[in-house]
Amino acid sequence: MESFPVISLENLNGEERATTMEKIKDACENWGFFELVNHGISHELMDTVEKLTKEHYNKCMEQRFKEMVASKGLEAVQSEVNDLDWESTFFLRHLPTSNMSEIPDLDDDYRKAMKEFATELEKLAELLLDLLCENLGLEKGYLKKAFYGSQGPNFGTKVSNYPPCPKPELIKGLRAHTDAGGLILLFQDDKVSGLQLLKDDQWIDVPPMRHSIVINLGDQLEVITNGQYKSVMHRVIAQPDGNRMSLASFYNPGSDAVIYPAPALVEKEKETSELYAGLKFVFDDYMKLYAGLKFQAKEPRFVAMKELEHTVNLGPIATV
Repeated sequence: MESFPVISLENLNGEERATTMEKIKDACENWGFFELVNHGISHELMDTVEKLTKEHYNKCMEQRFKEMVASKGLEAVQSEVNDLDWESTFFLRHLPTSNMSEIPDLDDDYRKAMKEFATELEKLAELLLDLLCENLGLEKGYLKKAFYGSQGPNFGTKVSNYPPCPKPELIKGLRAHTDAGGLILLFQDDKVSGLQLLKDDQWIDVPPMRHSIVINLGDQLEVITNGQYKSVMHRVIAQPDGNRMSLASFYNPGSDAVIYPAPALVEKEKETSELYAGLKFVFDDYMKLYAGLKFQAKEPRFVAMKELEHTVNLGPIATV
């Protein structure tokens, strides 16, 4: 079995640039996931974010989660649970406008650290999008423009904890799905594992590594790259011991961004897959569909979006 791709971004500056770009390309084409080290985000900042996230869970979220478990009788289930996940979550929106001040129980220190962390992740996301453009042969900035819409990208962080589960064989931490959006940047617990991706019909562990950022590609990048890059099914396995922290930040297209395969990539392909041919939709319409079909295969979602295409007036990509 091939080993999960771990890529050092510091190797972009020097003799190993070509090798590093090839590793990124291979990961995007064959895995839909890769893990970044030496990514430029301060380890001290990451340690602060982790500490404050875990403190916030203990202080504000843990009791709520226990009450939810008790109210649904989850500790005593005898058969597989398919309609909910063993996770405690809340969502922070950063762009186009922040909701950080509206979350009632966040300490000022936590707000400040998360704001700084989000700024660093946004820079990293935009760097990665340009690296993907370079590998795809697209002009620099193409993907950022494709995501831009009229107000810029949607960017937010899902803050999750996966507490110890008494019946991990019956309840998933998070059921299998592909991500709807663009580029996902994950800061995950380095001691408690659980994230797995599906490759060649096998579930493969995404290894926890201290101070790494795990990258995965969403459905929109699959469409824009005309299927060269894939969004991949993944899930979180609940664990009997340990509380797993997960901060997944989603750099997504703007709500009114029009998504379609990049013409330069369509021209390159001798024949476009039927799945992407003629595919063209507004991102917000896709999200509305996804909300009800998240835990199903992505391909029927793409087909369903073709039926909406007559409502989209396709203009040029908005420029920043």
